[in-house]
Amino acid sequence: MIGAFYREHFNPYLNFHRPCGVPEREVNAKGKEKKRYRWYAAPWEILRQLPGVAGYLKPEVTIQDLDGFAKRQTGTQAALAMQQAKRQLFARFRRQQSA
Repeated sequence: MIGAFYREHFNPYLNFHRPCGVPEREVNAKGKEKKRYRWYAAPWEILRQLPGVAGYLKPEVTIQDLDGFAKRQTGTQAALAMQQAKRQLFARFRRQQSA
């Protein structure tokens, strides 16, 4: 039940729609390291930028398949669908506890 929620809703939302910061490492004159986040993108968008990305994918998965999956929903649509699935999952838990 929880595994299905993660597999079908949560993980696709995180990997294809939820932006995360991409750190840039800067070192000042004293050698102190600081990270700056100037670019935000979904993990798939970040992975897509790697040279030779197709070599990291399973043979049965193509870049076109993943691009198509990412374009099926906007980020907002994916977030709303994931939240709806989460509400349904929690409602099941409440029904099981009251039974």
